[in-house]
Amino acid sequence: MQRVLGDVYEGVDPSVIETWPADGVVARSAYKDAAAAFQPGDLAIIFTPDDTHYEIAMACIERGMHVMITKPPVKTLQQHLELVEAAKKHNVLCVAELHKRFDPIYLDARDRIRNLGPFSYYWSYMSQPKHQLETFKAWAGKSSDISYYLNSHHIDYHEWCLHGKARPVRVTAHCSTGVAKKMLDGVETEDTITIVVDWQNFEDGSVGHGVYTSSWVAPKADVHSQQRWFYMGQKGEVTVDQAHRGYTIAQDGTPFASVNPMFWKPTPSDGKFAGQRTYGYISFEVFCDAVAEVNSGRKKVADFDGVLPTIGTIVGTTAILEAGRRSLDEGGKPYELLYKGDDPFEVPVGMRPAKM
Repeated sequence: MQRVLGDVYEGVDPSVIETWPADGVVARSAYKDAAAAFQPGDLAIIFTPDDTHYEIAMACIERGMHVMITKPPVKTLQQHLELVEAAKKHNVLCVAELHKRFDPIYLDARDRIRNLGPFSYYWSYMSQPKHQLETFKAWAGKSSDISYYLNSHHIDYHEWCLHGKARPVRVTAHCSTGVAKKMLDGVETEDTITIVVDWQNFEDGSVGHGVYTSSWVAPKADVHSQQRWFYMGQKGEVTVDQAHRGYTIAQDGTPFASVNPMFWKPTPSDGKFAGQRTYGYISFEVFCDAVAEVNSGRKKVADFDGVLPTIGTIVGTTAILEAGRRSLDEGGKPYELLYKGDDPFEVPVGMRPAKM
């Protein structure tokens, strides 16, 4: 903390941060002590490996705390629905940290997509360089995969674009292998995962399909993460290259880079942190503001459904990711998502192998 915060930004003192457990101590249940140290109405922000989100989030919710969870919030539809019910029971705000919703280009594209008629086709690609597998070595391929880690971004974005207009009904997944297993000392995991989803439009009953690909075996490039997508509606199309904003840096001794300070600005301005208007920061800020509104009584938790990525409005993304994982584990078998009714705002409640 001192190296990355205190030594970089004026006025930031990491010594005031209290940790559970203490530095140098490993205690996997320390989140229980941390939650007990806070009061109902306080907030928790959870950025831990994917398979630990559920138990930490549930402990905080049951404490009466408002919760933000990094994507994916959980790995199974069942756990997701349990968090939805727990948040309702304790009347707390529970959201996922999905910062692409606050990217001004993504936001504008979403508003335009809503006017392009029924959905027809979408594809997305997002990557991490293969050297990142060394950083992820403790969990990569063991407790989660690259689809949960990266596809969650654009599946959520696409679901948000189609909210109330179309819903996912069928999921199939495909993969590539060969690099990650070698780098992770024999851990069985995929290099690249593609999830294909059929979506049914409510307006005319037509079907569109989305193709979401993520990889963690990309080479080093001018960006840390390649991120791009294409959307086609029946009345128009949109193309976005999130990674390249027309801003490049060439400097002696460092690789050529395309940078995006719209997402995050680590470079100090006159010695001070100046990333407050980046969408990576705003994603957290709006959650904190929403918690203040709820705690003051000015707004209700339900007022933020459709405004923020609340746990009850992003169920479809978790269902797609789990169905994709099941499909991979069963040799590419397609899965269909199940709903209680035909209301456009119904969320998936189950899944089963699709009839061939």
